[in-house]
Amino acid sequence: MTATLTIDERNDRLPSVFGVRMSRGALELKQMVRQRDAVIFTFLFPLVLMVSFSAIFQSTIPGTDIDFRQYFIAGMIATGIMAATFVNVGIGIALERDDGTLKRLRGTPMRLSSYFIGKAVMVLAVTAVQVALLLLIGTLLFGLNLPTTPQRWLTLAWLLVLGVIACTLLGIAVSAVPRGGRSAATVVVLPFMVLQFISGVFFVSTQMPPAVQTAGALFPLKWLGQGLGSVFLPDTLQRVEPAGGWEHGTIALVLIAWIVGALIVSVATFRWHRARV
Repeated sequence: MTATLTIDERNDRLPSVFGVRMSRGALELKQMVRQRDAVIFTFLFPLVLMVSFSAIFQSTIPGTDIDFRQYFIAGMIATGIMAATFVNVGIGIALERDDGTLKRLRGTPMRLSSYFIGKAVMVLAVTAVQVALLLLIGTLLFGLNLPTTPQRWLTLAWLLVLGVIACTLLGIAVSAVPRGGRSAATVVVLPFMVLQFISGVFFVSTQMPPAVQTAGALFPLKWLGQGLGSVFLPDTLQRVEPAGGWEHGTIALVLIAWIVGALIVSVATFRWHRARV
């Protein structure tokens, strides 16, 4: 006697949308770990910067008794987040499009949203490990003072979530720019390097020319770094910010605006296969 399945029983055996997205995220994470160059860049880049700047700037911020190394940790975490998201995702998607991986995925039932969420799950996991590593090294080697209140830890949490989502979507959006996998690194890394210098990652914002401050304020890296500064720095240092405060509300609004804008651009420009030239 042959057993037959009802429609409900067949649906019960199909993976849920949530399950597909989490599975895609796990697969993305496995693929990223297997790419040795990506792992080295993602985890060593901010660490090398932190060690280098700590060795060079062994002094305090002018007019304060705050160690420069305490100030740099916020910038190192911000730039590490952007390296793990914007750079890795932007280059990775361009390479996947070039080698036909995306074309093969297009032939599966997986939705575009599941692909995007898979990338976000991967970078959230990578960012969590990266931040933990930076905090550990900073605490053990450079006397970093960790947040002392639950409110600051909560601020760190929502900044990481919004920052990762915004920069991941920016990476997806910029992946449409390179004409092929070979040019992806140049197209993605160049704006990443420029943003670090105009966003106050390496310098106190108010010490930069007004035009540079204005340009940096147009992009999420500046606001992410400023928000992280409110987590690790004493409130007395708010005065070195252009507006004289941490501006948590503005930071959240700017990051959310970038999430919405980058999502719209990503959906509009994303292609599963390489355009013919």
